[in-house]
Amino acid sequence: MVSQHESTTYTPSMLTSGREMKLPTDLILGRPLEENQERSLPEFVENLRERMDQIHRFAREKLKIHSDKMKQRLDTTSTETAFKPGDAVWLYAPKRTKGKSPKLQSNWEGPYTIIRKINDLVYRIQLSPRSKPKVVHLERLARYTGHNPPDWFVVEDPPPRTEDSVIRDE
Repeated sequence: MVSQHESTTYTPSMLTSGREMKLPTDLILGRPLEENQERSLPEFVENLRERMDQIHRFAREKLKIHSDKMKQRLDTTSTETAFKPGDAVWLYAPKRTKGKSPKLQSNWEGPYTIIRKINDLVYRIQLSPRSKPKVVHLERLARYTGHNPPDWFVVEDPPPRTEDSVIRDE
């Protein structure tokens, strides 16, 4: 038996062709005859179109419900943190060193300093004034709460934006 998609409750074959696949046992034993199997081609096409529209409409509704549930689950487990330039953060960067147990290795580097917020989820960070900046996703960052945060980065007020600077930034 062909498995159904959990979110749509239809098999892939039904979603793409409007009918179930013929399995080897169906070819050997035969399938029960469908009602009105002897139809004209225009009737068959119209019937198939209506069935596909109905299947796709139902699948879209199920996918929307499933998507909303997944978003709700993600929203309850995620901890959105916004950082601003100058904040100290840890960077999640697991490394495997040969000969050492992964459980005993540190997965966090830092403290890094937030240099710039690129968008709601992406930040530019830097370890020191001479190190190369990195662009990382919010999920790889954690707030640094140590005693000696890096103090080399000075947050300056941004210059007023003009049309020329907007064009250059983009």
